[in-house]
Amino acid sequence: MDISMLSEEDLYLFHEGSNFRSYQMLGAHVLTCDGAAGVRFAVWAPNAREVHVVGDFNVWDGQAHSMRRVGESGIWELFIPELTVGDLYKYEVHSLDGSKFLKADPYGFYSQLRPDTASVVWDLSDYAWQDGVWQADKREQNILEKPVLIYEVHLGSWRCKADNKWMNYREFAGQLVEYVLEMGYTHIELLPLAEHPLDASWGYQSTGYFSVTSRYGTPQDFMYLVDLCHQQGIGVILDWVPGHFCKDAHGLRLFDGTYLYESDNPQRRENEEWGTCNFDFGRPEVRSFLISNALFWLDVYHIDGLRVDAVANMLYLNYGKKEGEWSPNQYGENGNLDAMHLLKRANEVIFQHHPGVMMIAEESTSWPMISWPTHVGGMGFNFKWNMGWMNDMLRYMAVDPLYRKENHNLITFSLMYAFSENFILPLSHDEVVHLKKSLLDKMPGDYWQKFANLRAFYGYWMTHPGKKLLFMGGEFGQFSEWQYQYSLDWHLLNYDMHRNLQQYVRDLNRFYRNEAALWEIDFKWNGFQWIECNDYMQSILSFIRRGHDPGQFVIVICNFTPVVREEYRIGVPEAGFYREVFNSDNEVYGGSGQKNQVPVEAEPVAWNHQPYSLLLRIPPLATVYLKLIGKGEQESGLSAV
Repeated sequence: MDISMLSEEDLYLFHEGSNFRSYQMLGAHVLTCDGAAGVRFAVWAPNAREVHVVGDFNVWDGQAHSMRRVGESGIWELFIPELTVGDLYKYEVHSLDGSKFLKADPYGFYSQLRPDTASVVWDLSDYAWQDGVWQADKREQNILEKPVLIYEVHLGSWRCKADNKWMNYREFAGQLVEYVLEMGYTHIELLPLAEHPLDASWGYQSTGYFSVTSRYGTPQDFMYLVDLCHQQGIGVILDWVPGHFCKDAHGLRLFDGTYLYESDNPQRRENEEWGTCNFDFGRPEVRSFLISNALFWLDVYHIDGLRVDAVANMLYLNYGKKEGEWSPNQYGENGNLDAMHLLKRANEVIFQHHPGVMMIAEESTSWPMISWPTHVGGMGFNFKWNMGWMNDMLRYMAVDPLYRKENHNLITFSLMYAFSENFILPLSHDEVVHLKKSLLDKMPGDYWQKFANLRAFYGYWMTHPGKKLLFMGGEFGQFSEWQYQYSLDWHLLNYDMHRNLQQYVRDLNRFYRNEAALWEIDFKWNGFQWIECNDYMQSILSFIRRGHDPGQFVIVICNFTPVVREEYRIGVPEAGFYREVFNSDNEVYGGSGQKNQVPVEAEPVAWNHQPYSLLLRIPPLATVYLKLIGKGEQESGLSAV
């Protein structure tokens, strides 16, 4: 890693809000100064009276190592010879009111394991990466036209050792990478790994933004995990939380005795709903901190994308606020202009330096143009979570099939706006906690019907326009809600229906990846065409997915009732024989085995605004895919899946 020596230019850019690699300037850096090996410490505390470096090397005596103020910059600096990797330290800050307190390093690269809170001197420059091919390919690819199947993972509870003890990053690398390859996912998304004091926050309330959590090992251990993923063709996305931070005394709150990282506006400072502090997005030094942090994960850890948490909380001045608890901006509106500027600038800088990454907004409202470029007025992300689709579909799937006809709009409404953004369709951790039930347990009906409903839902989800994300456990039918303290219930794979569901998801992932029609044109109308969206009485949908090759298309039929539909007619665009290539009701997946056994010839009967049509058997609570086949394939029957 390059190290900045606190030059006038670096200091100027930091205070301007455009030192986008301020982690090279601030924090603890192992280096040689005037021939002596040691550590240079630098911290921003403009309103402090004094700052001292304390640690195990000076028995935590603040008078032993006083820092000097660098001009009027508000930055304090000290080089201490003979210190090295592994030494513990904090900053002892003396505020203007005479109080003194200990703070962890905001730019610290490593931290003690909770409940201890000291920063740890660390060198991040000694890992030999082996992912050059992956990195080069990433810069050249258009991720919008690639298959994206994201497996969302909380490392502390994916798979544990005896007594629910954590594995370390290297152990995860061996097991998680093998599993992701076997299941056919293209990416893993990790819940935030920035250091955090409370396990129950899942990492979403951080104290060490530049410190990968010590729960699972060292920074180099985490580099090994990312590196191995890349060598096996798996991308790594990390959840990033620039909107708010926790109030723990050793963290950013009141860092130098004043409101420094948080806003000095009491209406904007507190996040009452989460018990956290909001960043002051208008302060230039905070912009340098946050944008540098985003680049840090991409630069140093080779992360392939950031899923930005709680964007709505950043964009809206009145998010979670009652009347009288917020004030409009200078235009009389509820948008946070400072947050808008930060997000746009962050995305511009990130794509300038890392053009192949995924910047994903978890934004839960209808704020326009989130995933549009900034030069046309967008927020600059290249993806947005489709929370509307997720809420509608989970609500629909929870309804007894008898009453689904009255809720048919829930499964068709998403196509009214599906191409307004570059959407990811998330089935995330947030939907399987806090008494919401697991995905499988949300499904109505008896034991068999729950699995059938979930398979049908996954089949529809996989072919709906947009990239895909599934939280761990959903692939084999975790029955209980996710609990961060415990391993997933892998023992369920001893039971046929769970094992069959896992096989179904594995085959579904592979089918998706092999069919360009399901992902090449995800964000334009010419990649999707309704066949029939109005058959609410039978709760059946049918549509076509297309890729760049107009001759290669997939027909999708979804039956959300437990009734077999015999001789069900659907329109098709071309003459010829159509073969059933995937069926969620297949016996190998735990289904009832209702199939179209042989290819079906299209009849010259116009139907559903199409020139030809097919008469099909539609299995119960199932999704079926069809493809047009060549003359020589007419008698080949069903595919392997």
